Amino acid sequence: MNRTERFYRIDQMLHERRMVPIEVFLEELDISRATFKRDMEYLRDRLHAPIVWDRDEGGYRFAGASAAGPAYELPGLWFSAGEIHALLAAQKLLADIEPGILAAQLAPLKSRLMALLEASGHSADEIASRVRLIAMNRRSVEPRFFGVIAQALLERRRIEIDAWNRGRDTLDTRVVSPQRLVHYRDNWYFDAWCHWRGALRSFSVDAIQRVAPTRVKAREVAAAKLDSHFGAAYGIFGGAPKARAVLRFSPERARWVRSERWHREQRGELLADGGYRLTVPYSDERELLMDIMRHGAQVLVEAPASLRRRVAREATAVAASYGNVRRLDDGRWLG
Repeated sequence: MNRTERFYRIDQMLHERRMVPIEVFLEELDISRATFKRDMEYLRDRLHAPIVWDRDEGGYRFAGASAAGPAYELPGLWFSAGEIHALLAAQKLLADIEPGILAAQLAPLKSRLMALLEASGHSADEIASRVRLIAMNRRSVEPRFFGVIAQALLERRRIEIDAWNRGRDTLDTRVVSPQRLVHYRDNWYFDAWCHWRGALRSFSVDAIQRVAPTRVKAREVAAAKLDSHFGAAYGIFGGAPKARAVLRFSPERARWVRSERWHREQRGELLADGGYRLTVPYSDERELLMDIMRHGAQVLVEAPASLRRRVAREATAVAASYGNVRRLDDGRWLG
């Protein structure tokens, strides 16, 4: 823990236990006697902490309320990037819930989140107004479908669903055993065992057109198998990786990409010219294709050849579309 965190821990220990031997401080803070001595001097001399050594008790304690001196106040505590994102994301998700039967149960949780945010010494409203969480490409979800899916998931029951396949524009009816809900790129999905296909599949909740619960017990799939299937390849698509994409980014784009995490098993290499080579496994190229295309001419697919050809076809089609566009005087674009 850093120095500020130690100050708060020392303060907490003294308030909770009244008398704390130095050995307890050293063990719980995992610091040396020299570090503890410096911390104690700073707390006393700079922050005016009324901490005294009690020879009779053999430990440190706060002086009595009658002790004179400047007011004691710890420095403001701030959150790490991960902590502030988690707290505000949780607050935002709760705020998005429509008032309903859970309102009373959620109220204490919302209050607790507000209290955690205000532990920094700033109001929760001020923090929320100064830190933005921007949702991109978020799709609306039918609340009743989400609720039925979640209930079946927790009760371990199978459900019959009508799932819209956007690629084929068809509606497929199937029976599935929900395994877990997934919030990915601001949208909800659920991993399930598909009894029609006899395999694991991931479904977008917003693409579900009908849900019918059944009384049949869900098929159980071990968490390790779920992680292996859905976490091995790129993006939301599961399955064993069929290839590894080797992407070479320009020196300009490398300044951003080399700090990004595309996949837990990615490999990165900084090149002599300042460029960056990124290697990621994938099983389905659709999502990977979209992420490659957003970098335009600043990225080159080095391998495999099949992905390189697919990106080239897509780029050619985009160029052709713009080549056929002309602007009319009224501002409309036509092919």
